[in-house]
Amino acid sequence: MESNQTDRTQPGREYAHHRTRRLRATLLALTAAGGLLLTGCGAGEGSHSNTSDASNRTGFPAPAPATTSGGDNSSEQDGEQTSTPADKIAPSPDYLSTFALDVDTASYGYARRVLADGQLPDPSTIRPEEFVNSFRQDYERPDGNGFTVTVDGARTDSANWSLVRVGLATRTADDNAERPPAALTFVIDVSGSMSETGRLDLAKKSLDEMTDRLRDDDSVALVTFSDEAETVLPMTRLDGHRGEVHDAIDELETQSSTNLGAGVETGYATAAKGLREGATNRVVLISDGLANTGDTNADSILERVADERRDHGITLFGVGVGSDYGDALMEKLADKGDGHTAYVSNDADARKVFVDQLPQNIDLTARDAKAQVAFDRETVAQFRLIGYEDRKVADDDFRDDNVDGGEIGPGHTVTALYAVRTRPGADGHLATASVRWLDPDTRAPHEESGQLETESLHDSLSSASPRFQVTAVAAYFADSLRSGDLPGDPGLDELADRAHALAKKTEDKDVRQLAEAIDEASRMN
Repeated sequence: MESNQTDRTQPGREYAHHRTRRLRATLLALTAAGGLLLTGCGAGEGSHSNTSDASNRTGFPAPAPATTSGGDNSSEQDGEQTSTPADKIAPSPDYLSTFALDVDTASYGYARRVLADGQLPDPSTIRPEEFVNSFRQDYERPDGNGFTVTVDGARTDSANWSLVRVGLATRTADDNAERPPAALTFVIDVSGSMSETGRLDLAKKSLDEMTDRLRDDDSVALVTFSDEAETVLPMTRLDGHRGEVHDAIDELETQSSTNLGAGVETGYATAAKGLREGATNRVVLISDGLANTGDTNADSILERVADERRDHGITLFGVGVGSDYGDALMEKLADKGDGHTAYVSNDADARKVFVDQLPQNIDLTARDAKAQVAFDRETVAQFRLIGYEDRKVADDDFRDDNVDGGEIGPGHTVTALYAVRTRPGADGHLATASVRWLDPDTRAPHEESGQLETESLHDSLSSASPRFQVTAVAAYFADSLRSGDLPGDPGLDELADRAHALAKKTEDKDVRQLAEAIDEASRMN
């Protein structure tokens, strides 16, 4: 959260209770006794909310009320409309958690690569949300654009601590479904470091296979960079020109230094020049991120292409390669460029990113998507969002549609995991999770919400669904790699056993790879 919020980076430590907070709680109690209500979240324009009427929960902070004009806001529960006052008491920020949605997976992919090479990854490269979001989930999906919201949880072995999962899902990706044509500008690192096996050779093979899978009405441009940047193929419609694209890919060769800034700038200029109205215009950066020439600062690099990003909505998708990988720069470029990152280390990874997930990386179902979770202060004593440090949003900005969120496509799921300490004997409402996004075409705002009661918590992690258990194992694994102290952590050996059992139960090769990665880490600890 912002600086006015309590520090939740140490889950085992009691959070400070300042005098101002006690005073605020006292005032709220007195106000409640006077008959005023702390209400649930009012739906924004074009939104649907299943947030409950909080008239009997004077201690429950809901997401900040919608600012749409026109009198009362309303919420919907079991098909029944209930009116709530437009004049609401602002909830305490201490019980709100707000973040931009993120579907990056590069941190987990790179950690697997480093562990396979017999080393432990640098803790600074571990982002738990990217571990969690690397696995399939069991959420229901909506029929159209937008999200479903799933909130569930399970108690851990640590007294009064539970893991709470907030799951957001978009409609299923369909390769045969109608989607806008794509105009993809590939910015390819051809510096000397890309000569290592598994870098430029893997990128070329992936681009060749992807070119054969794209549609005739899609377009591709190629930009290369080493010490300078060059457009080697302007925006080219694939219909009748696939051979030309393959030839340009085949001619890519490594050169010298890494002027990544020049590559991004030239890439955006090429994308803007070849801009296609009604198409998804995207820059795809393929690099090891080891910039050593020119501008190496993500903020200033993106500032130079601000007009193209703002005026044309051109987003950035980063694909990392290489055993030595500039994770921080690539991740920041993607976050600031309204995109996301993935990491590929072999043919299977590359096929998954460039071929299997291609519809998700082209089409959009939501822009500037943000989530806000409101915990009930009467049942929750303490909470910690696991990861998302780089994606935090001020609580008051949840409904400010000028504040950047995440760009999400079809087939995506976004998972946020919380460690939550409930009050002894707590019974009743625990949390409400809301997601807000803009329609990708009209930019109209929408919202959806889901809730969790304490009675719905599973008694143990082992009694939760297999996919919830995979989520928990991934989070504990990430936390262990950065020497965290997540409540209920069973240790790497036990985590490995759980992961192997889950791999058998789910018959999921991704879960099997997770188990193998935990085995590698356990051997080195």
